[in-house]
Amino acid sequence: MQLAIPPRVTDRAFARLSEINEEGPRRFLRVAVEGGGCSGFQYDIRLEEAAASDDLVLEKAGAAVLIDPVSLPFLADAEIDFADELIGARFVINNPNATSSCGCGTSFSM
Repeated sequence: MQLAIPPRVTDRAFARLSEINEEGPRRFLRVAVEGGGCSGFQYDIRLEEAAASDDLVLEKAGAAVLIDPVSLPFLADAEIDFADELIGARFVINNPNATSSCGCGTSFSM
């Protein structure tokens, strides 16, 4: 069985997470995939104070992104980025495994 290519985190996403951590205690960015949403799956992106023992931890310069083992196959070779656009600023997932997505950008199908 071939191992999944782990997702990549852009420098821009790590930089924003570092800025968030300057404002208070160190927090991690959790990126998970759950069933639901208008396209079948949806991303759950939130800040957490601790990692679970089985999380994949992607870290750079003290900032860290957590991915649980169930979500990892859905995020194989994906890119976790931060977008600061006219409509708002948010962490975004560019996922080559998604065959379609909805307009909100948080729901997708495979």
